Amino acid sequence: MTGPAATPAPAGAAPLALALRGVTVDLGGFALRDVDLALPTGYVMGLVGPNGAGKTTLIRTLLGMWTASAGTVEVLGHALPAPVALRQEIGIVLDRPALVEDWRLDDVATALRPFYARWDDDRFATLLRTFRLDRRARVKELSRGMTMKLQIAVALSHDARLLLLDEPTSGLDPVARDELVGILGDYLVDDARSVLFSTHITADLERIADHLTVLSGGRVVRSGTRDDVLDAYCLVRGDDDELPADGIVPLHGARHTPVGVEALVATDDVPLLGPGVLVERPTLDQIVVHLGGTPPPVDPDPPAPARRRGLLASRGWS
Repeated sequence: MTGPAATPAPAGAAPLALALRGVTVDLGGFALRDVDLALPTGYVMGLVGPNGAGKTTLIRTLLGMWTASAGTVEVLGHALPAPVALRQEIGIVLDRPALVEDWRLDDVATALRPFYARWDDDRFATLLRTFRLDRRARVKELSRGMTMKLQIAVALSHDARLLLLDEPTSGLDPVARDELVGILGDYLVDDARSVLFSTHITADLERIADHLTVLSGGRVVRSGTRDDVLDAYCLVRGDDDELPADGIVPLHGARHTPVGVEALVATDDVPLLGPGVLVERPTLDQIVVHLGGTPPPVDPDPPAPARRRGLLASRGWS
């Protein structure tokens, strides 16, 4: 899907896990502007963009922590503000945890259990062991990586249908990141479950995401299936004459290097380039870097719904 338009759910399909339609959230110094995106039930959406792009603001808007001044926000079929009972269905990992620092990890379970009808003590204890977290430790004694592990354990211990994960792998070593991907794979065996996964570690998303949304400056630059986003652009390199700024081919995020110009161009525009231009398939990192300062395109052309792929396919579960 090109640009900020959201893909509608097919007729007769399960409700969308989440949807933002024309959403604007003005925080004074920063704003989300006219954001449209949709996550079908049973899929993983990766949310990427440079620092300050609006990833955390978008997730906090989905949680009702910020209120949209325009547009509509829906979570699990409920328009916000949603019923209080909806918190039962959402697992949350935030960049800054809302846990009392003097709590021991056992206190975390005791404090949260009354709020979740499906809280599973055994599941919580298993996840603490998996992440090698000491139940006797206090929250304030945990490193950033350990705190993220604790939040993940909480999010996965009450049978939530939707996980909203804001930089969940921040501070985790490669082993812990791999463990998390495996745990999310187990979680997603149930097709009624969905995940929105914000991260700056794009390698994680290349393994796990079915859909990708690229944010920049509070706007959606590109949103669609993972393959649609990766196939939409080519990385090109050439000299100033071959890749002029005012040429017929728009250059996204053009950067001057000692040997010429590097930029993204729409894949459909590649045949218009001269024979001396080097053309490569970009990585997701390169797409984020070059689109980070690019305004959203217009005239979106949504693709047909794609079958599930990504993490489950890579683990042989599709």
